[in-house]
Amino acid sequence: MRRFEFVEGSSSKFWSPELQGSTFIVTYGRIGTAGQRKEKAFPDEESARREYEKKVAEKLREGYREVTEGGEAPAPAAAAPKEKAPPPLPALPPRVRATKPTAERVTEAAQALTKLESRLGNRSWQVALQARRARRALRKLGGGDPSAHAALGAVFESLMGKVVVPQGQPRLPLRFAMQLLGELDVAAFVRVTQQWKRASAGSAGGVAVVAREAEALAEPELALRMGLLLAERPELRGGSEVGWQRRWNALKPHLEAHLKGAGGALQTHLRAIETGGDSHLAQRVARMGA
Repeated sequence: MRRFEFVEGSSSKFWSPELQGSTFIVTYGRIGTAGQRKEKAFPDEESARREYEKKVAEKLREGYREVTEGGEAPAPAAAAPKEKAPPPLPALPPRVRATKPTAERVTEAAQALTKLESRLGNRSWQVALQARRARRALRKLGGGDPSAHAALGAVFESLMGKVVVPQGQPRLPLRFAMQLLGELDVAAFVRVTQQWKRASAGSAGGVAVVAREAEALAEPELALRMGLLLAERPELRGGSEVGWQRRWNALKPHLEAHLKGAGGALQTHLRAIETGGDSHLAQRVARMGA
């Protein structure tokens, strides 16, 4: 099985693709762990092979390096010659500045998250203020993964669980949760969306939309950035419609290219998003499709 690794700053990840007939299988995660396994069945072997080749090319563009024992393993049998592919889309710009966090910064982040959780249920401005402080504390981790730090992982998981608590209990607004996730390694987003999906099965609204986007796009980094835009509330204090539009314009070509490569289209994808009666979410989707 081929294996690709990405080691930069605090990121240390692997990605291993495999073909079994018409099923495309990927194992991925942090180096040194068993990782997670994902399978996707296709109508035929040719479709699965195309997905294999596309994903390998994407990982190489993202900076992954092949470390398969004995050098690069032979790719699956090549399909019939194809027309020259268009030049690859430039890689997504980094969300965070990768650095190695100190123990003091990890402790500071854990304290900020704990304080934010204790503020839930208070006046909205108090929650917003502490959410900004927590976001700044996480930013100092340089794109790290909370699960890599014993003092931080449990606190972070508990706080993310407050997004999907039953009605009537102190809840963390989705937009704040996404802002926090936007400062971390994308692996944290993958785990949290699975956590939300288990806790809110069958529900509608923003949380369900973000979880479904992660599943539909099957590309965590794109899904995270899409979720950030969907959950954002530019009309609130500190927000900016101009800033939101600029971020969407930057992401849009990458999303379009990804969907096209999977045989889809942006407008079709946007029309399939079920907002569940959430007017703010519906407005964001409409702006994306304008």
